[in-house]
Amino acid sequence: MSATVRVPEEAAAPTRSRAIGEWRPEDPEFWQRTGARTARRNLVFSILSEHIGFSVWSLWSVLVLFLGPGYHIDTAGKFVLTAVPTACGALLRVPYTFAVARFGGRNWTVFSALVLLVPTVFAGVVLHPGVHYATLLVAAAVAGVGGGNFASSMANINAFYPQRLKGWALGLNAGGGNLGVPAVQLLALLVLATAGAGHPRLLVLVYIPLIALAALGAALRMDNLTMLRNERRAMRDAVRDHHTWVMSALYIGTFGSFIGFGFAFGQVLQVQFHQQFDTPVKAAYLTFLGPLLGSLSRPLGGLLADRLSGARVTAWTFAAMAAAASLVLLASRQHSLPLFLGAFITLFLLSGLGNGSTYKMIPAIFGDRARAAIDAGTDPRQAQQAARRGSSALIGIAGAVGAFGGVLVNIAFRQSFLGAGNGDAAYLAFLAYYVLCLGLTWAFYRDRT
Repeated sequence: MSATVRVPEEAAAPTRSRAIGEWRPEDPEFWQRTGARTARRNLVFSILSEHIGFSVWSLWSVLVLFLGPGYHIDTAGKFVLTAVPTACGALLRVPYTFAVARFGGRNWTVFSALVLLVPTVFAGVVLHPGVHYATLLVAAAVAGVGGGNFASSMANINAFYPQRLKGWALGLNAGGGNLGVPAVQLLALLVLATAGAGHPRLLVLVYIPLIALAALGAALRMDNLTMLRNERRAMRDAVRDHHTWVMSALYIGTFGSFIGFGFAFGQVLQVQFHQQFDTPVKAAYLTFLGPLLGSLSRPLGGLLADRLSGARVTAWTFAAMAAAASLVLLASRQHSLPLFLGAFITLFLLSGLGNGSTYKMIPAIFGDRARAAIDAGTDPRQAQQAARRGSSALIGIAGAVGAFGGVLVNIAFRQSFLGAGNGDAAYLAFLAYYVLCLGLTWAFYRDRT
């Protein structure tokens, strides 16, 4: 989705307008001289903005814990409120991916951070007992803008780093962003424990100065790579490529699980083990643990993929996720809270590992193609440009499709609890899907990436 335009060497350094005219991360001399330092700086502020975006995106995973009897919303309605921002964020990921090349990574990071003020202020205004459910649905939908930040941030950082470091860099970027989920849940716990469930606006208002800080940091410290170009052909080719849909299916299993579980975990505990979690604050004490471990394990998944290959780490991860889902199902049927918590938190951790390893697989697929093209006589620069275009396009599509996995998780829980009063059917569906993903990884990638 990007192409490199040759300009004079002096344009390789950022100007006062924060624009970089040439970027050659695969050149060891360039990388050591200026590339690594510049890439790290952009990575730090990209993580900050994405972190706040994830917090805003997942606000409703904890705001539903504040919606007591005065709001007149049943369990099924609360699962819808958590599914709506997930769906909207997934839809926004494709245009957000294109926005980096169209407007510049720095410029779009500033804009996308400031847009987060809309859902936070909106939620702060409308959250009060007696508010219409439709109004809450609109407020939850607007929070989806936080989910779009992930796609633009990943596309931007993907362009900054060389192939050998992409797994680590993308894993760190995504993991730092994912930490926004447990962060907002910890803040919710603080509000619930101190002010009580009657003050959800306090949680929302905390993020207004943080959003301003993220936008200011991006404006002052990030750069635009001016050689990036959107190419319709890259997205069209990606849609026709079978790897796009295989990787999207795998990403549903990893990131879809992470974000879906992160949004639903608190409600699942309250409904499935209502005697132990009869108040929102009791559920909030535990809901942050899974997303926290899943976020911290994501960079580790990328690092392991850099060393062992993405496909190998992903395959083992899905095998372990299937085993953990089996334990969750067993714990549910035996009403064992300790086993349920241990197995579910393990699922979070494994989903984070899989997030990092699957994202490493994407540039590796196109790196293999670039090497094959060079061996066949293609100019190395053209082959590397084609690899960057293809991987950026696939990242955008897989990120959007994978995020819909979070919607499916919440729908599965909603239907399972409506039909049987427990989550057993949902846990069985998760188990079957992880086995399917293991089969896909083995069938398509066991000898590569």
